[in-house]
Amino acid sequence: MNKQHIYPFTAIVGQEKMKLALILNIINPGLSGVLIRGEKGTAKSTAVRALAEIMPMIKVIDDCPFQLDPDSEYEAHAEICRVIGKPVPAPDTLSGHERMVQVVELPVGATEDRVVGTLDLEHALKKGEKRVEPGLLAQAHRGILYVDEVNLLDDHVVDVLLDAAAMGMNTIEREGISFSHPARFTLVGTMNPEEGELRPQLLDRFGLCVNITGIGSVDDRVAIMEQRIAFDENPAAFISKWLNDSEQLVANIMQARKRYPEVAVSRELIYEIARSCLDVGVDGHRGDIIIFKTAKTLAAYHGRNQVEPDDIHQAVELALPHRIRRRPLMEIPDSIEELQSRKAVA
Repeated sequence: MNKQHIYPFTAIVGQEKMKLALILNIINPGLSGVLIRGEKGTAKSTAVRALAEIMPMIKVIDDCPFQLDPDSEYEAHAEICRVIGKPVPAPDTLSGHERMVQVVELPVGATEDRVVGTLDLEHALKKGEKRVEPGLLAQAHRGILYVDEVNLLDDHVVDVLLDAAAMGMNTIEREGISFSHPARFTLVGTMNPEEGELRPQLLDRFGLCVNITGIGSVDDRVAIMEQRIAFDENPAAFISKWLNDSEQLVANIMQARKRYPEVAVSRELIYEIARSCLDVGVDGHRGDIIIFKTAKTLAAYHGRNQVEPDDIHQAVELALPHRIRRRPLMEIPDSIEELQSRKAVA
């Protein structure tokens, strides 16, 4: 069976803010995902699938539908076995295998049971043991959960997704029986604003947000055509051409993951974060916290152990536009400068 070729992430022309937001979430899943707002045909799904393609392989427990790591998640696996009445294997007998990071796509019509998973009560009553049917959140653990047209999902399903993304755990509850499992994933939502907006409360739950449009440069549009045609005609050769760039990106991401805990933020810049949120009228404190984490992640990605003012400014651009108070029918601004100019006119 021929392997499906994926267009290289590093070959995507333009859309730098979108690509950066995705990379930052891969480095630090604690950023709570990214919402990509824009018209169709702007490389949103291409970027998500391409980033997963170049990520390092992960190790998973054999025959485990919850994608658990045999080296670091043995206790979670043992607890799952105990809950559903299966024998608990000894740590030294636990076997695993390597596979690629998965992109799990959530369909617009997905029900809560399909997302969260279910407990088979009929089996429990007949056999006296729990049977768990894992949902999409179990499949997405340690991977990427991609939700196209997230604004068309039922609000309750979106709430469940965002809660799991924030807590790193998913709980299945039915008729007084509950079951929990790890669910740490990078959440990527896309939407076309012309088809309706998310409620402000749900917008706020996405860590980062970017607005994207079609490329306006003639040279860039020509480059997009030429590269896409080259990929379609000879995918293997095209991917090979971008291999060094892809490997360098992966190395940068892995180094940033290791460096992130060591990155420091000065007290002065922490005050700057708070002032930025107050200046544009952000409600709550989630924005402040996401800016802090994003600035640290940016510094780590750029190979530094200290956050700089430019990191704060860039983090504000990614974390605040969708959190500001807006009048009805007002578009989400592309930049904080645009928001501040609106406030000045108002």
